[in-house]
Amino acid sequence: MNHKNKKPPRKNTTPQNSHQFTHKNKNPLPHKETTHRTFNDDFNDTPDPQNLILEGRKSVLEALNHQKPIDRILVRCDKGKQVEGTLRLIVAKARELKIVVQEVERAKLDETSETGHHQGIIALCPAVPYVEVSAILQIAKDRNQPPFIIILDGVTDPHNLGAVMRTAESSGAHGIIIPKRRAVGLTGTVAKTSAGAINHIAVARVSNITRTLEELKAAGVWIACASMGGTNIFEADLSGPIALVFGAEGEGVSRLVAENSDFTVSIPMLGKIGSLNVSVAAGVVAYEVVRARLHSCGGQNALIQASNPALCPKAK
Repeated sequence: MNHKNKKPPRKNTTPQNSHQFTHKNKNPLPHKETTHRTFNDDFNDTPDPQNLILEGRKSVLEALNHQKPIDRILVRCDKGKQVEGTLRLIVAKARELKIVVQEVERAKLDETSETGHHQGIIALCPAVPYVEVSAILQIAKDRNQPPFIIILDGVTDPHNLGAVMRTAESSGAHGIIIPKRRAVGLTGTVAKTSAGAINHIAVARVSNITRTLEELKAAGVWIACASMGGTNIFEADLSGPIALVFGAEGEGVSRLVAENSDFTVSIPMLGKIGSLNVSVAAGVVAYEVVRARLHSCGGQNALIQASNPALCPKAK
């Protein structure tokens, strides 16, 4: 198809294509951030499964005192009761550090525990540290390329996240954004399923996906939401700085996230099955972005000559 459907106009934002995009603002995200991991192409900290679960009150408290990256904390709180004793102090410390705390019954802790001596509390740690969203934009800037980001809205299956990470890294995306709550983090299963991609793709974990979309739009990034009834991906304009949003299994993208996206895209479904697994859908749409970047680079030969063979060498 020779003519793509152009991106819709955005209020108070000047549309930018892949040849116009530059980072004029050194820090396009105004909120204060603390980067847990400085990402670069040579990052190769192989995940150690033994370090992903911390059990016992002393171990968890020590991790909190040294601000070790923690995805969430599971604490014993039997039905009809409150968190008891020293566990309350640990929970207060965790919440002060804005770590997600989930109150569960003892059976859940027993099921999660690897040692059988959890003392009523378990901390689940990421396989590798997270980065801030601004670090993902910086990766694109350092490569002199328009940002290409994949956003997952509430994906809970670790195999899906691992598969999406593999696709993101292979297609040249600069990073992935996931929410802190109601979503899987960088677990050992995710690391294994990613087939090594976890060592080479930056992942940011945010409190509010909708707010993050606004920050990305302010930085000049277009937000394309994958949803039924959207523009056919083979007709949509996926060039330039772009973030692709994919929803949770069975639920799709949440209403607020969809409403705050610039436009929606959909994959033609020609059979009797009405939808694709989120990791498969991400692969299909991501490589439409690659197709657009191949075209703007002047073809595959120009792409191979780039410092990163998955993307354009420059975006002037």
